[in-house]
Amino acid sequence: MNLREIPITSLIPQRPPFVMVDYVEHCDMVDAVNKFTIQPDNIFLDGGLLSPSGIIESIAQSCAARMGCINRMRNESIKIGYIGDIRNCVIHRQPRLGEELTIHVHILEDVFHLTLAEVTMRAGEEVLATALIKIALTDMEASELANG
Repeated sequence: MNLREIPITSLIPQRPPFVMVDYVEHCDMVDAVNKFTIQPDNIFLDGGLLSPSGIIESIAQSCAARMGCINRMRNESIKIGYIGDIRNCVIHRQPRLGEELTIHVHILEDVFHLTLAEVTMRAGEEVLATALIKIALTDMEASELANG
């Protein structure tokens, strides 16, 4: 399966203009690699730079995209997740307009409905941000959220 061809909105609950991942490049039970290019109409763009809140949102959506891929592989529906905790978040540099970002999600723990991931955001080989993020997965389906 070519993951790049899967529409990202079929893997995450977010919808434009709030989508902060373009596509999934790789996904398995432990690791995922996502791509995201910062466009001029990005709602988190501030003075040509992606804001810190935009960086965190892209990190969170990268975790959601990984889970969406796992759900798709299991032939399950996309579930809603919530950020439970962000620790050790370090932003070395804010990404610039037009930069293609690579977001690597590495799962450290996955117990019941809680996932702890180590996430690294890069532009080329340069590390822009790192964080530990805990995601709590609900039983609520993304389609339920869209339908009110």
